[in-house]
Amino acid sequence: MNIMAIVIAAAVVAAVGIVVGFGLGIFGEAFKVEVDEKEMAVREELPGNNCGGCGFAGCDALAKAIAAGEAPVNACPVGGAPVAEKIAAIMGVDAAAGVKKVAFVKCKGTCDKAKNQYQYSGIEDCRKAMVTPGAGPKACSYGCMGFGSCVKACQFGAIEVIDGIAVVDKEKCVACGACVAACPKNLIELVPYDAKHLVQCSSHDKGKDVKAKCEVGCIGCTLCTKQCEFDAIHMDNNVAVIDYEKCTNCGKCAEKCPVKVIQ
Repeated sequence: MNIMAIVIAAAVVAAVGIVVGFGLGIFGEAFKVEVDEKEMAVREELPGNNCGGCGFAGCDALAKAIAAGEAPVNACPVGGAPVAEKIAAIMGVDAAAGVKKVAFVKCKGTCDKAKNQYQYSGIEDCRKAMVTPGAGPKACSYGCMGFGSCVKACQFGAIEVIDGIAVVDKEKCVACGACVAACPKNLIELVPYDAKHLVQCSSHDKGKDVKAKCEVGCIGCTLCTKQCEFDAIHMDNNVAVIDYEKCTNCGKCAEKCPVKVIQ
């Protein structure tokens, strides 16, 4: 065995290792990515559902936006006030948790109240049913079809179809907005948790046409608007709409509604 050859080989390997290590050190310093400690701390507090309810692609994107001051500390609907308070402490600001919201389905046309224009036997998916004649089997083209696309979209088991209509469990709802995005008829909106009066209809048809299709649809009579002393309810294209910032939950609109569509 040639001892000298072994020594030379070892020396070459060591020299190469030193050169490579030195080069990696230089490149690492030149191309290193700065880590925002606040961003990492915020990300640790976020629940990790990646539901998109905050308006960002996921929890990583939200954490980056909060750390950069581009999103409020209470932007996560899943975490709610407890998470907002922890993130506020990290960012050194007031949590300002704001008003808790929940999803609400603007349709009251259950199987016994709303008419169908034909028997549907296709795939039970709202978006697919929308391409059938009349935008689905329901006589009211604005009504909930009850095929559960919103149910599938909800990660929290907060929505189910009961008697042909999607119904939200407000105690389970985290206001992530997944069901809002899933509904092809835009029947679901986020409303204040404490709202006691809500218009459970989305039809823009005139009164006579509404009554011909559904027993509990808004007929646009305007009686509710005339009862409100706080200018909190108006007609928008034949359907009553409540301004929750003005509404005091007095209940006069619901009492006067002839079809009892104000929940």
